[in-house]
Amino acid sequence: MDEVYLRRLSRWQAEQQREEVADVYVAAYRAAAGSEYRDRTSFLRRFEQHVRHDGFDMVVADSPGVVGCAYGYRMERDGAWWADFPVEVTRQTEELTASGRVFVLTQLMVLPAHRHRGVATRLGDLLFSRHTQDLVVAGVDADRRAAGVGQLLRAWGWKALPASGPGAEESGREVWTRGPLR
Repeated sequence: MDEVYLRRLSRWQAEQQREEVADVYVAAYRAAAGSEYRDRTSFLRRFEQHVRHDGFDMVVADSPGVVGCAYGYRMERDGAWWADFPVEVTRQTEELTASGRVFVLTQLMVLPAHRHRGVATRLGDLLFSRHTQDLVVAGVDADRRAAGVGQLLRAWGWKALPASGPGAEESGREVWTRGPLR
């Protein structure tokens, strides 16, 4: 198998490679037959919104062509991002949010043929190298858990926030965090 090279993309470069990244998304999550177009279109719509956020950061893995991707953005200071998730929030989380030190991991994907070769770990290492003083959060739904994302985050030393509130267990979503590295 070919060598995998990582590179960080600017916002402009990310927008230029959006179609190739969408192809990776569909292949990485193996959309149900017949739903590939809908899933791809939905991803592209979300990607367009994510790229516009201040602090957008993205890395891709090439071998040749994009075989993996990780991206996210810095959370706005003005909100309680956890309001959409049934989780307990600590005082430190509130303080880091208020100080603009929360980075949201929005996507992490690797083509099946390139999994179990350390590509996801290398993508994460490069992406998070700029965010060592940030609380990094990732929302993981049932589909992503089935794809092993929660296991990967646990292996990286992340922690799932405890679920709380009415309907917490039924929501099917988990929030994982990695605190500032010291």
